[in-house]
Amino acid sequence: MIRQGDVLLVPVEGFLESARRIEPEHGRVILAHGEATGHAHAVSAAHAALYRLGRGHFLKVHEATPLMHEEHAHIDLAPGVYQVVRQREYSPGEIRIVRD
Repeated sequence: MIRQGDVLLVPVEGFLESARRIEPEHGRVILAHGEATGHAHAVSAAHAALYRLGRGHFLKVHEATPLMHEEHAHIDLAPGVYQVVRQREYSPGEIRIVRD
């Protein structure tokens, strides 16, 4: 497993062909936008693609590429498929996604 801030990448086997590809933004595959800072967890669209299947998101890395974020050290990702999981936090009355 790989964690960068509020994003967790879990390696998974295989890939489901029925998943829908999410278009990159300005040459980057955005895994999570930072609501508080405007920063983003992202990888190069030349080396990876993001897919949605139901409510889940999956990152397919075609060749080694760094996972970047303005406030965190980059993490080198190996080729493969990863489920993208957003960390959640408890607040009285609700469970919400962490704001980076």
